[in-house]
Amino acid sequence: MKKVIIIFTGGTIAMKKDEKTKANVIAMSGEDILDLTPDLGTIADISFYNFSMVPGPHMTPEMMFDLSKLIKHKLDVEGYDCAVVTHGTDSLEETAYLVDLTTDSRKPIIFVGSMKSSSELGWDGPVNLIDAIYAGISDEARDRGTLVVMNNEIHTAAQVTKTNTHSLDTFKSPDFGPIGFIDEFKAYFYHRYTKWQYIGAESIDSNVDLIKTACGMNDRMIRHCVDAGTHGLVIEGMGRGNIPPMMVPGIEYALEKGIPVVLVSRCHNGKVLDSYGYPGAGKELTGKGVILGDNLNGQKARIKLMVALGFTSDITLIKEIFEKNYY
Repeated sequence: MKKVIIIFTGGTIAMKKDEKTKANVIAMSGEDILDLTPDLGTIADISFYNFSMVPGPHMTPEMMFDLSKLIKHKLDVEGYDCAVVTHGTDSLEETAYLVDLTTDSRKPIIFVGSMKSSSELGWDGPVNLIDAIYAGISDEARDRGTLVVMNNEIHTAAQVTKTNTHSLDTFKSPDFGPIGFIDEFKAYFYHRYTKWQYIGAESIDSNVDLIKTACGMNDRMIRHCVDAGTHGLVIEGMGRGNIPPMMVPGIEYALEKGIPVVLVSRCHNGKVLDSYGYPGAGKELTGKGVILGDNLNGQKARIKLMVALGFTSDITLIKEIFEKNYY
């Protein structure tokens, strides 16, 4: 029987409806959740650790990095075969991706959450948790990086994102789909996602800002971030990676000050590419030194830039980390 550590961080899976406010609040520890989840001891040798009791939006990059270090210790030093992490769904994809980037263990790391609280009909927490454990103890889950298990599906942390505010099947991987599923108490894998990257950062730099692009925007917000002392910028551009021309002077202002600027798309699917040559388009931006962020969404590109800046201040190396997936 495999040894599994379940690390609880909070989120909707740990919530109940407050009788006075009629709103969901954190109310359960890891032990409480385990008491409401039947027969886990028949699946694996289960231990648990209460890391935090916070809703998803309260998670910080510093907490994410501490969690990554804890997971590494549990797997590499204490000898657990798998780590399962319960997490609030609002920021689950960001934490899972940071852990994916900063953990080099070949053992399975599974993130899981719940879209409904324990006070709601159809609470999905227990079944998601059970599915996560079945995924984690599967021999096929090794060497796949950090995974996310929700609604019977298995996704890679690098690709998954929350797409709906309330639906149980909110977690999707827009470009590639799930890599597997859970059925009849067994994990099945469709294919192996090989673009798994480890960045050996000993710290992170969370002073990174994210700006979403819309028609007619100028460079005011970019200059504000630079003047306020940002260490990195992620620009969520349009289409293939294009921005209004009035934003370009702000990009130049940031680059002149040695601040790395990463460009991604606000589109739901696809990667950025410098295939357009008009003012403000990708060709002009990359020519000035802007880094392309592949198919990452804005929030994940921000996480990656935080980790990259914790690893190096060399913009050339940061570019390689984003565009060539170097360690």
